[in-house]
Amino acid sequence: MPPTNSPTLRQRRLGAELRKLRERTGLTTTGAAQLLGVNQARISMIETGRTPVSADRVRSMAHTYDCSDGPLIDALASMTGRRTRGWWEEYREQVPVALVDLAELEHHATALRVALLFHIPALLQTTDQARALFQAVAPPMRQYEIEHRLSHRMKRQGVLHSKNPPSYTAIIHEAALRMGFGGSAVTRGQLKHLLDMSELPHVTIRVIPFGAVEFPTTGQSFDYVEGSVPQLDTVQLDSHHGACEFLDAEAQLTKYRAVLDRMESCALDTTESRDFIDNLTRDL
Repeated sequence: MPPTNSPTLRQRRLGAELRKLRERTGLTTTGAAQLLGVNQARISMIETGRTPVSADRVRSMAHTYDCSDGPLIDALASMTGRRTRGWWEEYREQVPVALVDLAELEHHATALRVALLFHIPALLQTTDQARALFQAVAPPMRQYEIEHRLSHRMKRQGVLHSKNPPSYTAIIHEAALRMGFGGSAVTRGQLKHLLDMSELPHVTIRVIPFGAVEFPTTGQSFDYVEGSVPQLDTVQLDSHHGACEFLDAEAQLTKYRAVLDRMESCALDTTESRDFIDNLTRDL
């Protein structure tokens, strides 16, 4: 399979995990290449995600690296081959690459947990609210950029309506619910949409009211994307310049899991959250 100069996040992650396995054994790329019967350049290309790799090759590498974690090996093997030609590929020239990678990440997720302080989660936004948010970006985007971002966001939401959707938990601060992007009519429609989405069996919405005590926060909104095994989880952070930052180090995953757990512990339960949102809707 020919190399690629633009590997996806999924391809890069597979390579990074194989590099971790190699480094844990103390092998250099040269040493690994000798044991696997390939040249050193091929090992480097695989580890950067630039060369597609077969499932058999991944299993061979895992064996060479003394990895006995069957579920992890199976998960890595499932990530092999050419990039998935999902709907997100049509946006590769239209939106930032990180957003294309995020859509692919969500597509393969087994569960999604998000924490939002000042905005409604992207996968739960109405078209009107999303448009209002894009129109408020500074510096302003051109109209065609807004339309590309809007179309991409709405298609991302399809993951929650797929045949086998991932479980989705959204922890939303009261501040985000009270933001008036687009005006009262848009806000009212958005809150009603949250109530509708909360009725789906795989969607959980929890509200953190202003009065919550011991409210933990990193100061950023973030998504926690669960892979098929915990080692393949990913944290996605939003940034002020509109890009996405992806974290996957073990210590980082542990930190954000703990933050989410604590946020859930001080949030209203699902019934209380629905009542809270319903009351806000009635006040508009």
